[in-house]
Amino acid sequence: MKLGSLKNGRDGRLVVVSRDLAWCADATHIAPTLQAALDDWDRIAPQLELLATDLAHEAIPMMRFHERSAAAPLPRAYQWADGSAYVNHVQLVRQARGADMPESFWTDPLMYQGASDQMMGARDPIPLADEAWGCDLEAEVVVVTDDVPQGATSTQALGRIRLVGLINDVSLRNLIPAELAKGFGFVQSKPGSALSPVFVTPDELGDRWRRGKLHGALNVDLNGEPLGRADAGEDMTFDFGVLVAHVAKTRPLGAGSIIGSGTISNRDADGGPGKPVARGGRGYSCLAEVRTVETILDGTASTPFLKHGDTVRIWMDDDDGHPLFGTIEQTVVPA
Repeated sequence: MKLGSLKNGRDGRLVVVSRDLAWCADATHIAPTLQAALDDWDRIAPQLELLATDLAHEAIPMMRFHERSAAAPLPRAYQWADGSAYVNHVQLVRQARGADMPESFWTDPLMYQGASDQMMGARDPIPLADEAWGCDLEAEVVVVTDDVPQGATSTQALGRIRLVGLINDVSLRNLIPAELAKGFGFVQSKPGSALSPVFVTPDELGDRWRRGKLHGALNVDLNGEPLGRADAGEDMTFDFGVLVAHVAKTRPLGAGSIIGSGTISNRDADGGPGKPVARGGRGYSCLAEVRTVETILDGTASTPFLKHGDTVRIWMDDDDGHPLFGTIEQTVVPA
């Protein structure tokens, strides 16, 4: 089952979307918003499944699903916590600046609490007030939970995942060092993030969803050129069960919590830093990693961060070559 939200007020209007993302059916007679559905998932989900079946058989009124008209599936989320499940990415960044990586990073996930009061739609522009802030994209996988009890094990947490999707977790890289130097977390350096046009139930993903990981190439283009083709299921040190349990260690999670994987990052076949797509590698899911590899190999970074007018495209294809979650496509514009 694929679920989305059409733009309508602050929280959108819930629709069930066809597998090919071409059509949708209004679901507000079942639940007005996706958050309302998640609040009562065990009762609401079977009704939405029946609606999805009727949509597939064209047995109900339906309308065209336009990704450009869609809001984020959860325009306002009660919680957005982003992990760093691909330790290869962390290791490269620390190597570039000559810092050792603690052994605990391989056993205890890094995670930060992000802003989720205004999640961007997949085709919304990225507003950037100052190019000197170092605007970067970060292509990631996210999951959405229903209620998760405090102290849930990773297995229990995995069972509370209801939806899977993608996110462009925008970062302002040049603001990060000063914020971290204060000894607290990100605030100004983490602006709004954009969600994929639809979220998908795990059963819809088939074998792509196994052992708490989404498998398949996460495609990233920058200005029409391939930047990344990393496989989201490879080199993922912490699966989503572990990530959700990490957040729930000291507090319960409310329905509608979004948990991110962190930037997708693959090692090269020889175990070294990944190679660019143009050189036969899987490329990169953020510009910071491109710059990191350049620093390691050449002593300095040469790739610039995003500028006004740059366009980012993020998607994952199904087995037939069609986007599973729709496409995140954003252009950087002056704020």
